[in-house]
Amino acid sequence: MDNQQIVGSLLNQIIEKLGKADIPQDLKEGVQARVSQLGALTNSPTFLPELDRMNRYVEWISSIPWNKTSADKLDLVKAKEVLDSHHYGLEPLKERILEYLSVMKMVMESGGNVAQRSPILLFVGLVGTGKTTMAKSVAGAIGREFVRIPFGGMGDPMDLRGQSKVNPEAEPGKIIKALRVAQTRNPIILLDEIDRVTDAGRGAIMGVLVELLDPEQNHAFVDHYIDYPIDLSQSLFIATANNTTNIATAVMDRLEPITMPSYSDEEKIVIAQKYILPKVLKESALPENAITFDDDVWMSIARPLGYDAGIRTLDRTVQGVVRKVAKMVVEGKGTQFHITHDNVKQFLPQW
Repeated sequence: MDNQQIVGSLLNQIIEKLGKADIPQDLKEGVQARVSQLGALTNSPTFLPELDRMNRYVEWISSIPWNKTSADKLDLVKAKEVLDSHHYGLEPLKERILEYLSVMKMVMESGGNVAQRSPILLFVGLVGTGKTTMAKSVAGAIGREFVRIPFGGMGDPMDLRGQSKVNPEAEPGKIIKALRVAQTRNPIILLDEIDRVTDAGRGAIMGVLVELLDPEQNHAFVDHYIDYPIDLSQSLFIATANNTTNIATAVMDRLEPITMPSYSDEEKIVIAQKYILPKVLKESALPENAITFDDDVWMSIARPLGYDAGIRTLDRTVQGVVRKVAKMVVEGKGTQFHITHDNVKQFLPQW
């Protein structure tokens, strides 16, 4: 097969891919016209780079869920079960989430657009207080796909909006990438840690957020790479932040802040006993009775380094204890271990 035949085959593959793609008709026709023009430039030195760029562009627009949506399953009983299974305590917060879902259910049953009529929640709290997992629970409670966009350290609005496809290494922004992962046009999109963008890029990034969070604007969101409006008005956005100091006023006007409380030592102990330990034992393939704890050792596990508002340190501590037990089992030193006030330091991880 000579070069001309190879080129013709590649062009035909792109044309075939376009023909099968479920994309807006005017976008398809515009891209088909550009592919036809490209076919007339086969002898140009820029042809192969342009062919590669066109192939990647068609791959991207074909992977976007332009017309796919998932059905909401707004069952408040099931929603409460999901919240209770993932989070201990936090009853006022759970009650607020159930109120939020109740409004969504009423709007949906009246035939309205849930995303346009629902407030955009902002979970505010210290590290490890469960902001991200609470957002996942909301998605699980209503049966929507969940995707996360991390904002920590983001300094360029093009990270969200993409780069023009004329640039050789251009690609879409994180919004389009999130839709491709979700494969539905109405996922729950978590905008995680929106207060942690860089100082240099904060103003421009907050401007993009205003557009994303405004239902009057996000029905025609334009990514620079895709260069065609996509409707985000059915997507549900949830945001998180450690604090609201660095969030622009225009963005805060579109958000409903909900404070994530810190956990008390007593709550941490219950979380460790009922949630973290069974999960870590299962992940480590250890039986439930492999480790038993005296009641007075749990405080050492709940607060190994002093006060901590969240449960990440607690999670790491329990994992460290289970790892040490797993090593001792593999070394043949026993199958069941009893942790007491006298020996607990042998099992705690070294910080």
